[in-house]
Amino acid sequence: MDWFPLILSIKVATISAIFAALIGIPLGRMMSRKNFHGKDALEALLLLPMVLPPSVLGYMLLMLLGKYGPVGSFLIDHGINIIFTQAAAVIAATIVALPLMYQNAKGAFSQIDTNLESAARTLGASEIRVFGTISLPLAFPGLMAGFVLAFTRGLGEFGATMMVAGNIPGRTQTIPLAIYFAVDAGKSSYAAKLVLIVTVFSFLVILWSNWWVRRYNIKGR
Repeated sequence: MDWFPLILSIKVATISAIFAALIGIPLGRMMSRKNFHGKDALEALLLLPMVLPPSVLGYMLLMLLGKYGPVGSFLIDHGINIIFTQAAAVIAATIVALPLMYQNAKGAFSQIDTNLESAARTLGASEIRVFGTISLPLAFPGLMAGFVLAFTRGLGEFGATMMVAGNIPGRTQTIPLAIYFAVDAGKSSYAAKLVLIVTVFSFLVILWSNWWVRRYNIKGR
């Protein structure tokens, strides 16, 4: 049994979920608090990966990060290649996971009573302290749910990953790719084992997330 696809998938999903959180949480708070010109267009852009086919996202990334792309050519000139590497898999997973993290973050911050934040400001608290001591703790269950969703989305990413990272056994082959090519090669038994493993793992992650959020809410009362 080759465990590399599962290990790589967990690695890619974890890193991409962290990146999605680092980007999605500040954007979610900003979009829940501020109104500005172009806000609807920005939100549409953030949610676009959720509705576009993964192959379209993969093609866009390929054109951007490829040998002749604006970013890819610059990186290659400096000795850095992204395409067909694990970094490409992380980038693809981050982009498809970001809308889920962003939506959950925006919803979590929108449910916070803004009077609590205003009261802290009137007492002299800085914006960073308001965020760290009031906004973040109150929104944390929703943010955690978003992180888990981003993780599981990154775990299951297939189309964009195949286009920019490829299916290189022992290097870029994630578990969705391993399952697809195992079925294509007639290795049904191996594919079934992988399906069972990733299904059980994903179930346990969601089960733990629900238990943790419920426990956090009980402690917070």
